[in-house]
Amino acid sequence: MEEASVRYSDADLAEFKTLIIEKIEKAQHDLELIKSAYMNDHNNGTEDTSPTFKAFDEGSAVMSKESNSQLAIRQEKFIRDLKNALIRIENKTYGICRVTKKLIGKERLKLVPHATLSIEAKNMQ
Repeated sequence: MEEASVRYSDADLAEFKTLIIEKIEKAQHDLELIKSAYMNDHNNGTEDTSPTFKAFDEGSAVMSKESNSQLAIRQEKFIRDLKNALIRIENKTYGICRVTKKLIGKERLKLVPHATLSIEAKNMQ
């Protein structure tokens, strides 16, 4: 049973790793913004809110609390998924569909770098 026959090259993996690290950094930055907006909801501090957050605040204070925590949860899951993708890169199993065992297309991985299913497998669900 030869498992290692289907995988991305080390060069490809290195490229994906760079992409994923950038996405993690951006996602963590976005998470901080969400959290600080959420904190500002609590103390209604306006000293540090940017005009965009102010408009966002006035429009829907109650809804923004709920949607902020939902956003934060989704963002944390996204970061976790990306970190798991980095582990798969280290294991050289990155980009292999967990259902079909075939390579997930590069274009899909560039759009959804934490994908573990090929389009084919996703359509089967």
